[in-house]
Amino acid sequence: MLNQKTTGMKLVDEFKAFAMRGNVVDMAVGIIIGGAFGKIVSSVVSDVIMPPIGLLLGGVKFTDLKITLKDPIMDAAHNITTQAVAINYGNFIQSTVDFLIIAFAIFMMIKGMNRLKRKEEVPAEAPAPPPPSNEVVLLTEIRDLLKNK
Repeated sequence: MLNQKTTGMKLVDEFKAFAMRGNVVDMAVGIIIGGAFGKIVSSVVSDVIMPPIGLLLGGVKFTDLKITLKDPIMDAAHNITTQAVAINYGNFIQSTVDFLIIAFAIFMMIKGMNRLKRKEEVPAEAPAPPPPSNEVVLLTEIRDLLKNK
């Protein structure tokens, strides 16, 4: 019984060490920001980019594009009893444009980070040599005195 408790404590300690590592926290922040960024890009695509494209194509709203495989079934009171079956390829087009914009933005961000990293890797000026020790200075002075005699 004691062995299970110590094993459980080890597991908790290991998990705590894992969760508190900087990489895990950074990854969590990245996922949260990435989700928010995805929503922004989806809004830009659906609300800003696609309407003018749809207008150029004759007033087409991309989310309305679909192939109906089976029409809905209605009763006498015009209530839908069975939903229509359709392939919504307009939503697919919209999602594809979202993906391409997000992928391009990530590519540009990584490209910028790599450029900054390369600038950091360029070695700075070579450091000045350390000053001579007291012994070297003293010996140099003795040598110069002997030369002058």
